[in-house]
Amino acid sequence: MTHRNCILIGAPMDSGKRRRGCLMGPDAYRTAGLAEALIDLGHTVQDRGNVAPAPFVETPHAKLHALVETIGWTEALADANDTALDDGLPIVMGGDHALALGSVLGSMRHAKRMGRPLFVLWLDAHSDFHTPQSTDSGNLHGTPLGYVTGREGFDGFPALPYDLPQENIAIIGLRSVDAAERAALQETKIQRVDMREIDETGIARPLTEFLEKVTAANGLLHVSLDVDFLDPAVAPAVGTTVPGGATVREGHLVMEMLYDSGLMTALDLVELNPFLDERGRTAQLMVDLAASALGRSVFDRPTRAF
Repeated sequence: MTHRNCILIGAPMDSGKRRRGCLMGPDAYRTAGLAEALIDLGHTVQDRGNVAPAPFVETPHAKLHALVETIGWTEALADANDTALDDGLPIVMGGDHALALGSVLGSMRHAKRMGRPLFVLWLDAHSDFHTPQSTDSGNLHGTPLGYVTGREGFDGFPALPYDLPQENIAIIGLRSVDAAERAALQETKIQRVDMREIDETGIARPLTEFLEKVTAANGLLHVSLDVDFLDPAVAPAVGTTVPGGATVREGHLVMEMLYDSGLMTALDLVELNPFLDERGRTAQLMVDLAASALGRSVFDRPTRAF
């Protein structure tokens, strides 16, 4: 097993959508034993505490929810993730998916300094490819991939070091994409894997295809895992539930393949809303998935009764 220095970064961020509760996510991961699980696998763990957004004064926007606060979080998380990448493997504990506006930006800055391409694996029921103009909800947790690929309309957000190439992104687990996103995505080179494709061919085939691209390019890999990638029957603690998601076994397979590849350089754990959980079962499952991504095998996976 390759031993890593895992750097935990709390992102108690609730500004990306109107439903509250994700700000409790970082402490739920700590309570569920994320650090202990990684230490048990032989990794070192540094918990750098919770990030706070850059100073901001929120001003109401006619359409977008908490725009200025989200920009503040983007600035702070980009700095935190970029700094952590110099020291090990950052694991950003969210927090809603708008945190990836900052965490992926931090990975992009690091990749540019390293002179290596960045790839992003987006495990999510949603494509999150909106712009501030195209979103109907006004919730910015649906915009990170639009931002990092250089789509227009992100006025006030930090400048990108470059536009993340579309072919360097894979979205796996799709099952809720609105008309505006669908039309935009169909014009891109983003690898899009919906649940029908997973049902028909399995989840390993498209993931292997993507990981082979990362390897061939000597790329860095940022993984962003949304709770709603999983079926809500096994992971209820999310405000954006969509039936028909990945099974527990499919989730572990993805994580085990990531570990086997040795490619993952940063990990987001997002959209956990402990207020909606059942005796901590979703938080525990996300911890178990993170452990699989860092080397836990079927032979040392604990069995729990909830």
